[in-house]
Amino acid sequence: MINELLLMNGYAVYVLSAFSFTLLSFLGLYLVTKLQFVREQNKFITKFGTLTTEQANTAKSQRINKEILANVTNN
Repeated sequence: MINELLLMNGYAVYVLSAFSFTLLSFLGLYLVTKLQFVREQNKFITKFGTLTTEQANTAKSQRINKEILANVTNN
């Protein structure tokens, strides 16, 4: 009975290969996305992490930054 369940009436090779391919694809996509996020986060910290209060206030008062901040807070 266990053998029949594991063999899946002859479709085990197809089902398990499709399942493993999907799992590996999702894992790869997750790792690539996480790596890109960490890179962009480091770029952001490098560029904006050392702003003084005056520089931060100036950046907040710029029109394009106001539009970006408005879109982020609405979502």
